[in-house]
Amino acid sequence: MLIQWYPGHMHKASREIKAALEHVDLMIEIIDARIPFSSQNPALAKLRGDTPCIKVLSKCDLADDSRTQEWQEYLEREKGVKTLAVAMNQTDKIKQLTSLCHKLVPRLESRSKPLHALITGIPNVGKSTIINVLAGRTIAKTGDEPAVTKHQQRIDLGDGLVLFDTPGVLWGNIENQNSGYRLAATGAIKDTAFTHEDVASWTAEFLLRDYPEFVKARYQLETVPENETELLNIIGRKRGCLKSGGKINVDQVSKILIGELRTTILGKITLETPEMIEREMAELEIIRAEKAAKKLARKKRD
Repeated sequence: MLIQWYPGHMHKASREIKAALEHVDLMIEIIDARIPFSSQNPALAKLRGDTPCIKVLSKCDLADDSRTQEWQEYLEREKGVKTLAVAMNQTDKIKQLTSLCHKLVPRLESRSKPLHALITGIPNVGKSTIINVLAGRTIAKTGDEPAVTKHQQRIDLGDGLVLFDTPGVLWGNIENQNSGYRLAATGAIKDTAFTHEDVASWTAEFLLRDYPEFVKARYQLETVPENETELLNIIGRKRGCLKSGGKINVDQVSKILIGELRTTILGKITLETPEMIEREMAELEIIRAEKAAKKLARKKRD
C-alpha cells in the first residue's frame, strides 16, 4: 500500500526549506507526541544535514506520558537533536523554546545578528499555535483542518531570535501503511484520504493490542473483544449506531471511535513506540528489496 499525498504547495515548501536551511542556524521541527515518528518528514533529516534541531513533541497532554519520555530519549540519540514536550495550553513551557534555541546555538558576544531558526512540521501538529505563543500575538493562522499555512513567513520574535515559518510538509508518499493510518487516526491528513471504517478498524486492532484496559474501562466490558470487528459491533450496539433491521451503522460507529481517540476520552494514547517503528522499517526494507529485485528481473526479460 503506497499512499500518495503531495499537494502542490507542499512540494513548493520542500524547495523553500532547502533554500532557507542555507541561511539558518537551527531547525525547529514540530511533531505530534502521539505519533513522533509518523509525524516527522524523513526528507527533513536529509535536508538539515548537520544543522542543530529541536524536536517539539506537541500535544503531549494527549499522549502516553511514559511513551513520550521513551521517544524523547530515543530522538536525542541523534547528534545535534534536543527535544521539548509541550501541550498546546502550556504557554510558559512553549516560551522555553527561545532559551533552548540559544543554548543549542550559543551566540558570540561579538555577534550582532540574531539567531535564525526555521520552524516546520507536517499539517495539524500545532505549529501555528506555537508560533503565536512565541510571538505573543496572532501571527500564524490556526485551524483544525490540515494544510492551513501556505506561505513562508519571517517573524522577528525579539530576544535575538528570528523564525522562518514554512507550510506544513507531509511525506511525498507514505510507504509504511501503519504510518498512514496513524496520521489519519490523529487527524494529520484529511478524513477523505481514507474511509472512516478503515481507520477505525486499524485503530480498534491497535487498541486491543496496546491498550486493552482502556477499551474495557471505556466501554464497560468484562473481557477484551477477540478482534476489531467485534469491538466495533459492541460499540455500535452500546451507542445505538443501528440501521434498519438492527444492523450496525459502521460509518457512524467508526467516527465515534476515531473521535474518542483524538479527544483522549479513551485515555492518553501514543500510537507508536521506537521498537515498533524499527520493526516496521525493517519490514519495509524487505519489501523495497523485493520490489527492486522484481523490477530488475523484468528489465532482464525485456
